[in-house]
Amino acid sequence: MSFDQIAWLPLCAGVTGVGLVLSFLLMRRRGVVAGLRGVAWSLLPLAAFLTGALPTLWQIGTAIGGFFAGVVFNPMVWAGVAVTGLSLVLFLVTGVLRGRRTAASAEPRTPAAGTAAAPGGSVTAGGGATQPLPQRKAAPAQKPAPARKPAADDDFSDIEDILKRRGIG
Repeated sequence: MSFDQIAWLPLCAGVTGVGLVLSFLLMRRRGVVAGLRGVAWSLLPLAAFLTGALPTLWQIGTAIGGFFAGVVFNPMVWAGVAVTGLSLVLFLVTGVLRGRRTAASAEPRTPAAGTAAAPGGSVTAGGGATQPLPQRKAAPAQKPAPARKPAADDDFSDIEDILKRRGIG
């Protein structure tokens, strides 16, 4: 049914009238504020007709309805939804893998395979140039681990062991 085939004035006036009656009943049951809000909603169909906005609203409604009808009944659209889902899953998986790789690369590394350690603490790159390595302090001598502490201090014992191994504290 096209926009021109409908008698819009009686339809909008009827919807407004029914809305006003329901707003009156709502006002008696829930109070003046609820009733006035109902009156505001009830006047919108008549306002849309009088301002000439009704044809535009009709076109918007039919466009939205056509879009959703096309989505529901079109297998190509469902294939697109499936590909979008696959893409999102791949983004999530690669994000997790990137996080693991970043955590693994934070660990100290030995010199790369293409470089050779030269005497005196320098590394020779493939071109033969020597670059001094940063000098590390010698780690303190490892002491035997003390006997286990009581259960109350057990929460921090792991942290203390790590700090001792790193030469801190």
